[in-house]
Amino acid sequence: MRGLHRRNNPNKTMAEINVTPLVDVMLVLLIIFMVTAPMLSMGIDVNLPRVKSKSVDVTEEKLVLTISDAKEIYLNKTKMQLSELNAKLEAIFASRIDREVFLRADKNVPYGFVVEVMSEIRKAGVDKLGMITEPPEAFK
Repeated sequence: MRGLHRRNNPNKTMAEINVTPLVDVMLVLLIIFMVTAPMLSMGIDVNLPRVKSKSVDVTEEKLVLTISDAKEIYLNKTKMQLSELNAKLEAIFASRIDREVFLRADKNVPYGFVVEVMSEIRKAGVDKLGMITEPPEAFK
């Protein structure tokens, strides 16, 4: 009976760690980052096609090629002609190990023009070509 009394002693310190406050703080931070992350990526306004796909990690500097609805080509935020694209990409990738480009094209741009741009990207020696889209309205 004496040993049982010691185990239920209310003055004894508890050795367990309460992780509930930590989880609460992490969830609040997650929500804050989810709300502020879309505001951090600004650039050329294009009307992207909507498809269901996995998201792109935007934490590191990416090379994004944007095609506007007027068939204007932007490398990150620098406007250029299709004829200049191959040479510019070759110059950029001469000093980079990761040869990766993300392509954003307005949904009103003709498919043939997008394929021409993709061909120039491949000719420049790009290993990975990713397509950037927006999620459909039903998945937002």
